[in-house]
Amino acid sequence: MTSLKPTSVRWSIFVVLLILCTINYVDRAVLSVCMPAIQKDLGLDPALVGLILSAFFWGYAVMQVPVGWLADRLRAELLLIVSALFWGLFQIITGFLSNGGAFMAVRALLGVAESPMYPASTKLQSIWLTSKERGRGVAVFDSGAAMGAALGGPIVVLFVAWFGGWRGALIGAGLLTIVVAAVAWRFIRGTPDTNPRVNQAERDYLKKALSEEYDGQAVAGAKVNAKVYLTSANFWLMCVGYYCVGSFWFGIMTWGPSYLSSALHLDIKSIGGAIFIIYGVGVVVEIAGGWFTDKWRQRGADINMVMRTLLVVWGVGMALGMYMVSRSTSVVEALVWLTVAVGFERVAGCLYWSIPPAIAQRKDVGAIAGCMNLAGNIAGVLTPIIIGFVVSKTNSYDLALMMFVGCGLGISVASFFIDYGRKIGSAAPLAVDATQAAAR
Repeated sequence: MTSLKPTSVRWSIFVVLLILCTINYVDRAVLSVCMPAIQKDLGLDPALVGLILSAFFWGYAVMQVPVGWLADRLRAELLLIVSALFWGLFQIITGFLSNGGAFMAVRALLGVAESPMYPASTKLQSIWLTSKERGRGVAVFDSGAAMGAALGGPIVVLFVAWFGGWRGALIGAGLLTIVVAAVAWRFIRGTPDTNPRVNQAERDYLKKALSEEYDGQAVAGAKVNAKVYLTSANFWLMCVGYYCVGSFWFGIMTWGPSYLSSALHLDIKSIGGAIFIIYGVGVVVEIAGGWFTDKWRQRGADINMVMRTLLVVWGVGMALGMYMVSRSTSVVEALVWLTVAVGFERVAGCLYWSIPPAIAQRKDVGAIAGCMNLAGNIAGVLTPIIIGFVVSKTNSYDLALMMFVGCGLGISVASFFIDYGRKIGSAAPLAVDATQAAAR
C-alpha cells in the first residue's frame, strides 16, 4: 500500500457529470422557450404543440431500461459521451425543421439520445464512489437538473439574440453540447485502474471500499436475474418512491409557471425571477443535503437509519411545504413555501439516485437505475395531464396542490420500508456496516 495521499479524480468526474447534466436540462428547455416563436412562424396548432413537447418523453422513457442494461455491459462513460454527441446533433437538426411531424420525430429521437444520462451516471457511482461518498456525488451531478432549469431560460434568450432567432438558438445549443461532450471525454474516460490521473493510493482506497461493499454480497449471476428483482419488495418500493419524486418534479416544472401566473398573478418577468430563485435555492439545498448525508454515514451511522430518517423527513417537508402553499395568503408567503418544498424535493430526489448502487448487485446497477428512472418518467408523462384535467374541471389549483402533498407523503412511506443495507438476491447485510458495528 502506497503512503502517497490519494488523488481526488473521482470528484472531478462528478463535477464533469454536473456540467453534462446542466447542459442536458438546458437542451430540454430550448424548444419549450422557443415554442411560441416556432408556433407563430410555422402556424402550428396548439394540440400539435402539446404532442411535440411530450414527444421527448416517449423516447426518453422507453429507453431507460435498455440504456441501463447497456451501461452495465459497456463502458458507462463512453455511452454517456456518445449519447451527448447525438443529443447535440439532434438539437442542431431541429433548427432546420419546418413541419410538426418532423419536430415530433426528432424530439423523440432527442429523448432517446438523452436517455443514458442518469442510468450511466448512476453506474459510475458503483465504479468511482464508496457507499459513504454517494450522497455528495449524486448531489453534485443531480443538482445539474435544477441548475439547468434555472439557467435554461436566460441562456436560450441569449442564444436567440446572438444567433438571430429560434433556429439559431437550437443550432447554437446543439453545438455547445458537442463541444462540452468532447472536453468532458478527456476527464471521465477510463476506470480507477486505467485513468492516468488516478494515483495508486486512490486506486487502493476505492478497490478496498467497493470490494467490502459488493464482494461480500455478490451472488452468482444466474441466481440474480430479472425475476429476482421483479419479486423484490425493495425494487418496487424504490420505483414507487421515485414515481412520487418524478410526479412532484415534473408537475412543478410543467405547471409551476402557469400556477405563478394564474393563481399568484405574476407577470412573465416576475415568473422568470421566481423560477431562478426557487431552483437556485434547490441547487444549494441539494448539495448541502448530500454533504450532510455522507457526514452522518462517515460517523458510523447505519445506512438504514440515515436513509430512512432523511427521506421520511424530506418527504414530510415536501408535503408540508405544498400544504402551506395552499394556505398562503400572500404572494411572498406562497413563494417562500414553494421554495422550501422544491428544496426538500431536490434532496429527496438526489438521495434516490444512491439507492440503485445500494440495493442492486454491481453487475445490475445501470439496469436497476433505468427501471427507477422509467417509473419517474412515467410520472412525467401522466402528471401534467392529470393536473391539466383537474385544473380544467375545478378551475382551481387546490386539488393539484394536494396531489403534491400526496407525493411527499408517498416518498416518506415508500422510503421507510426500503432495506438499504442489503443487496437484492443476497442474505448478507452490507459488509462495511457490519464491520463497523463489530468495531463499535
